[in-house]
Amino acid sequence: MTDTSPLKLALAWLIPAVGAVFFVTIQSFSFLNAYVASGGTIEGITFDPAAMWGIVIFYGAWVLPPLLALAGKRATDWAMLVLGGFLFTMSTLAGVVDGLRDGSHLVGLELLAVTLPGLVALIMSWRHIRSN
Repeated sequence: MTDTSPLKLALAWLIPAVGAVFFVTIQSFSFLNAYVASGGTIEGITFDPAAMWGIVIFYGAWVLPPLLALAGKRATDWAMLVLGGFLFTMSTLAGVVDGLRDGSHLVGLELLAVTLPGLVALIMSWRHIRSN
C-alpha cells in the first residue's frame, strides 16, 4: 500500500513549485545574458501591467496545491489534483516552447525541475484520492 499522507503530498507539490521558480529565474538570466552579449541590439521584453498580473497569479497559484493537500478533505484533494495538473501542464508546455525559442538548456531544466517532480506529485495525488 502506498503511504500518501497530506504532509508528503504537500511536499511533493512544493518541489515542482520551487522548480518553476528556478526555471523562471534561469530563463530571465539567460535572456539577460543574450541581451548583454548582443550589445543591446536584440529587442528587450516588456510587459504591460495586465501581463505582469497574469504572471504573478500563475506563479503565485503554485502555492495552492500544497495548501489544498494539507486540508485533507475529499473536495480539496480533487481541487489539488485538478489545479496542480493544470499548473503542471501549463508550465511544461510554456517551458518547452520558451526553451525551444531561447535555448535547449531551458527545455532540459523545465523537464527536470518541473515536469518530472510534477508528474510524481500527480501520481501521488491520484493514488491518495483512489485510496480514500
